[in-house]
Order: sequence, then structure tokens, then C-alpha cells
Amino acid sequence: MHPPEPPQIDPLPNPFTAADVLSLLNEKHWLTGPPSADHLRWSANAASLLGHFAADRAALAQILRLIFEFDATEIMQLPESHAVLARHAARDVIRHLALHLLEAGQLDSDRFKSLINQLKGELHTSSRDLFHPIRLALTGRSGEGELDRVILLLDEAAVLPFAVPVKSTRTRILEFCAAMD
Repeated sequence: MHPPEPPQIDPLPNPFTAADVLSLLNEKHWLTGPPSADHLRWSANAASLLGHFAADRAALAQILRLIFEFDATEIMQLPESHAVLARHAARDVIRHLALHLLEAGQLDSDRFKSLINQLKGELHTSSRDLFHPIRLALTGRSGEGELDRVILLLDEAAVLPFAVPVKSTRTRILEFCAAMD
């Protein structure tokens, strides 16, 4: 007899559009001046990826904040960070992640999936032991799946001219490893 499957939780409906993201970018001073076509595309992608995880506009702003504000030294001072890093193989996950991220190329959905499969094969860890350190190192939080979507937006945002430069996944992992040691 098989154990019952966990109930499927439907994501929230997505009421957010590129215009909502652009409005928040301006309000938070992450973007000043008129948006370019690339900003519009990125904002539409951000709304599509993140909108289902935000109950309201304030929640969407909090998720977007993870893209524009990243300080590895501050992250390492959080009790949550120490709890994640104390788990089985967490530091190994981060070191292996760093080696892979230093390879050429932006981190997009396909590369992220490939990277996760590589790490699973190399480290033989549970999903929680794998994803929580990755999310912590790249977003500053160890939460759930919405953070994976934040990660997918980082490298695309890092090449755009925002008022606050976005740190790429490579920059973030280097800063995190330096702060971790």
C-alpha cells in the first residue's frame, strides 16, 4: 500500500502585470527614467514568474527586493543563514554551486534545471538539503519555490541598466562564499 499523495496546492491567481512591476521599480527607486524595451520584457517576465506567489502589491515588492538588495555579509549575520549552513552537506552544495556558476553563461531555466540535476548526481542529497543552501546563497533567503523564480530573474536583470545594479548569480555566489569563510 502506497502512502497518500500530498495535496496539490494551487498557486495564487496572478493579478500582476509588467505595469505593476514597473510601478514598483519606480516607487522603490530601482529604475529611474523611462523603461527600455528590455525593461518592459524583464518586467513582464518578473510579473509572470513572481505574481502567483504574492498575495498583494506589498508582497510582490518584498519578493522583488531580493533581486535588487543583496549583501552577503548581512545575510551571514542572520540566524536563518546559520541554521541552513549547519544542515547536512550545505557548504558542499554551495561550493559545488559556485564551481558550476563560474562556468560561462547566464543562468536561465534550462541551465538551472541542468545545474540542479548535476548537483543531485554529485552530492546525493535530499531536495531540501540542496535547495535551501542554493536559495540562501543566491537570494539571501532559504524559503520555498518562489525563490527559484527570483534566481531565474537575476542574470537577465544584471545586464540591464537599473538605478541599483543587480548582482548576477556569479557575483552573488562569489560574495557569499567570501562571507561564508
